[in-house]
Amino acid sequence: MASKYSPQPLSFDNLRTIPIADRGGKVTTAHMAKPYEKGSGMTGFLQGLPDLLAVPHFHGVVDAILHARANNRAILWGMGGHVIKCGLAPVLADLMRRGFVTGFVMNGAATIHDFEIGIAGQSSEDVEAVLPDGRFGSAEETGREMNEAIREGVTQGIGMGEAIGARLDRVARPEFAPYCLQVQAWRASVPVTVHVAVGTDTPHTHPAADGAAIGAATHHDFRLFCDLVRGMHDGGVYLNVGSAVLLPEVFLKAVSVVRNLGYPLGRFTTANFDFLQHYRPKMNVVERPHAKKEGKGYSITGHHELMIPLLAAALIERAP
Repeated sequence: MASKYSPQPLSFDNLRTIPIADRGGKVTTAHMAKPYEKGSGMTGFLQGLPDLLAVPHFHGVVDAILHARANNRAILWGMGGHVIKCGLAPVLADLMRRGFVTGFVMNGAATIHDFEIGIAGQSSEDVEAVLPDGRFGSAEETGREMNEAIREGVTQGIGMGEAIGARLDRVARPEFAPYCLQVQAWRASVPVTVHVAVGTDTPHTHPAADGAAIGAATHHDFRLFCDLVRGMHDGGVYLNVGSAVLLPEVFLKAVSVVRNLGYPLGRFTTANFDFLQHYRPKMNVVERPHAKKEGKGYSITGHHELMIPLLAAALIERAP
C-alpha cells in the first residue's frame, strides 16, 4: 500500500563518514579499570579504578584533603544525622586523631543521635511506632541532659557544641564513649559547632527547653564556625556529608560573613557527599562559594556507609 503521508524518508546515500581514528573518543583503554589482584590491598584497589566520571572527582577530594593537612589549612566536616546513624563516628574520630579534621559541623539531628549513642549506646527510634500516641522525641535523658548542657554553656560563654561535649565527658558511659564523636572531639580539643533551627529537634519539645539559651548557644557556634571557615583560605576543605538544607545554608552565610569582614577566602575545595544530590548542597557548597574565586567543588554520590570509609581508607593509605 502506498503511504498517504506527504513527507518521505530521507535518503542516506550521500551521508559523509570519517575514520574512527580521526574522530577520536573521550574513553580510551588508558581510562579503563584494572582487575583487582588478591593481596594488593587498598592501594591496589584505588589504583585499579577507572579514570572516568566520579573517580577523578574522588581522587580530587583526597588530594585536596592531603594538601590541606600538609599545609595546616582547615579541614571541616559538616554532617547530618544520617552520618551518625550509619555508624561512622569511629571512622571520623580516627581521621580526627590522624590530623584530617580541624572541626566538626553538625546539625541538630547529628548531635542528638551522637549524644544518645554516648549515654545509651543506641539511637534512631522507630518513629512510625511511637508517633501515633505522641511518644516520638520524648526520651527523658536526651532532652534533660542536652538542655541542661546548653543552659550551662550559655552561662559559661561557650557554644552548643562545646557545652554538649563537656556534658558528654561527664555522662557518657565508658563502654559507649569510643563510639561518640562529640566526646572524642571534646577530649581532643577539636571544635564542634552545632547549628539548629528551633522546633526541628526533639530536645526542643522537652520541658527543660529554653529557647533563649538554644538561640544564644547556636548563634555562638555560628560565629565560631565563621572563624573556622576563615581558616580555609588558600587550600582548606569543607565537606558537606548528608545535610541537604540546613548546613549548606549555614556554610554559604559563613562564607559571605568572612568576606564581608574583609578576610581573604578563596582557593579552597568543597565537596558534597550524599546518596542523592540536592539543589542547596549543589549550589551553596559545590558551586556558589567559588564564583569569581579560584577553587573547586565536587559532588560525590553514594551511600555514606560505603563512601566515607572508602574516603578514610584512601586518605590513610596515601598519607605520608
